[in-house]
Amino acid sequence: MILDKFLAPGSIALIGASPDRGKIRGALLHTLRRNGFPGKIYPVNPSYADIDGLRCYPAVAAIGAPIDLAIIAVPAPAVPKALEECGAAGAANALIISSGFAEEGGARAALQDEIHAIARRTGMRISGPNAEGFHNELAHVSATFSPVVEPRADTVTIAEARRIGVVAQSGGIGFALYDRGRALGLAFSTVISTGNEVDLGTADFFQHLVDDRETGVILLFLESIRHPQAFMAAAQEAAELGKPVIAVKIGATQAGFRAAASHTASMAGWDAAYHAVFERYGILTSSDPDEAIAMAGALATCPHAAGKCAAIVTVSGGAGAWAADILSGAGIALPELSAPLQQALAAEIPSYGSPRNPVDVTAQAVHSGALARCLAMLGQSDEIDLIVLVLSMTSTSRVALGTEGLAALRAETAKPVLLFSYTIPSDFARQAFAAAGAMVQTGLTALARQAKALATRPHPIRAMPPVAPHPPLPPGLGGAVAEYAAKRLLAEAGIAVPAEFLVRDEAELDQAAAQLGFPLALKIQSRAVPHKSEVGGVVLDVEDIHSARYERTHMLARAARLDPPPPIDGVLVQAMAPPGIEMIIGVVRDPAFGPIITIGAGGFDAELRRDIVHRLAPLDTGAALAMLRSLKIWPLLDGYRGRAVTDVAALVRLIVQLGEFAAAHHERVLEVELNPVIVHERGAGVTIVDALLTLGPA
Repeated sequence: MILDKFLAPGSIALIGASPDRGKIRGALLHTLRRNGFPGKIYPVNPSYADIDGLRCYPAVAAIGAPIDLAIIAVPAPAVPKALEECGAAGAANALIISSGFAEEGGARAALQDEIHAIARRTGMRISGPNAEGFHNELAHVSATFSPVVEPRADTVTIAEARRIGVVAQSGGIGFALYDRGRALGLAFSTVISTGNEVDLGTADFFQHLVDDRETGVILLFLESIRHPQAFMAAAQEAAELGKPVIAVKIGATQAGFRAAASHTASMAGWDAAYHAVFERYGILTSSDPDEAIAMAGALATCPHAAGKCAAIVTVSGGAGAWAADILSGAGIALPELSAPLQQALAAEIPSYGSPRNPVDVTAQAVHSGALARCLAMLGQSDEIDLIVLVLSMTSTSRVALGTEGLAALRAETAKPVLLFSYTIPSDFARQAFAAAGAMVQTGLTALARQAKALATRPHPIRAMPPVAPHPPLPPGLGGAVAEYAAKRLLAEAGIAVPAEFLVRDEAELDQAAAQLGFPLALKIQSRAVPHKSEVGGVVLDVEDIHSARYERTHMLARAARLDPPPPIDGVLVQAMAPPGIEMIIGVVRDPAFGPIITIGAGGFDAELRRDIVHRLAPLDTGAALAMLRSLKIWPLLDGYRGRAVTDVAALVRLIVQLGEFAAAHHERVLEVELNPVIVHERGAGVTIVDALLTLGPA
């Protein structure tokens, strides 16, 4: 693999090495040696002849031997010169620990640009600057100053066959995740901090872990993705290999969308594209470090569940009921067990227990061996897909079921078995269960996320449909486009829009009314007024021509009193649409991933309801229908409680068409929103009541 020599080098030159372990430059050397780096280490610093028994070189050129990795820890202004010297000495890779670059802005950003130019010119692969380094557990390469990688003798390592790999855009968090996981006994392959990503970035290291046979689960801590196509290629390969990926994405409150013109953009937020990408490639998400580690641990230590039906086995009725509430709230089913299975379980437990589910075996069953027998029955039952064992693990001398019993259960069943301790587990208990290959969970929310992660089956990745050529957009249009003009562009793309007329005087109003009939809707038209109803620019259910004339006159007068008065193109006249379900369909162009389509419950209160879902555009009919079915409003579309079934086929067709329109014009379409779209009864189609479009320059 391309990054093998970077992450598992045979030789390391440490530029700026120091004997002072209290400094980062000294901690780097100490950590490398303490963790048993098996290769050659070449300290470089003209101030020392040797450091801790190692010869120290005055310059990289004096080493005279191959250098797989140069670790640079010198003041920022000296970094470019150090890189040039490393390149001249034939170093293949460089890791820049030094900080003080683009993260400080100003002239320091130019210094980082200089580093980028050196990487391009020399061919060296460079990680950082401002990186905390990496830790390759299997190769014993601890190229970091993080103290959490210090060797420990007080933990039992589990799940060595499915190790966890971490890529983090925050070095501190990356190593914190490693620290939390190692405390639970989890095994890791490589932990990588990416720093400022002047050359090597998240996508590169993600791809490496996807290709790495020693990595069974990948955990990503993301702020942004600089190379989206490479990231998606790695994600697709991980999905095809069945290698689980968990992403923690921060920055959801980015202010960039606060002033967005459309409801779609406001509801989508800064992270809509990331969630669309994660959904497409089956990447699991988490927002809490303990939860993320819990999910990674479950995926590393357990097989996938065949479905979402769980059985809880507990020695405490209260703890079992509490776990049941949390698991059910997370979408895990807890079916009542069949009468024959309940009868068999009841024969093993006291009368004051319960065989229904949760299965309360009581504390007595622990001592009688009934716990193991009940678990064995459930492990072979077709009625459930996973087992959650709820115990007290506080004892420092014995554990329920025992190491051998748990190991036997795990070996005899294809179902995942999760462990939850409702008391603080002792180190003795943790290590006993770790010896059986299992981790102990102490948080119910994290337990539920474990169960959900195991029950989430990877879905086949649908190929992005091809985009047919569309008529070019007028080069003179830019910025916000008035509703009538937006609908004309949609109509040219083959999207059905209702009959309507832009009127500029009473004569045109009379003609429009005669053709459309009553009742009518009147709407002010100006590119400067995207939300017309907020300024009194919309009047509905106009019943006759006299009312139409009156409303048009007063609508124009209200617009003229705005400060500043907007340029008015006219008044749009439409026939009132038949009743139906109001939906919102919109697209926002993400700077990295392109057009993201959003659908959900629509109307003026769409932002309050926030029943929405996002996907990458374009998409096919199957993906569009799946989006609709994931909404809370779906039952209303599908004939809830005897209501008429709506024209879902027409709605799906519109979603696909809008995605194609946005993808075909991705260089210019910044936002497009259809709200509301009224979905009528089956066979009656849909009506695009309003449209908003924002274009970039040609």
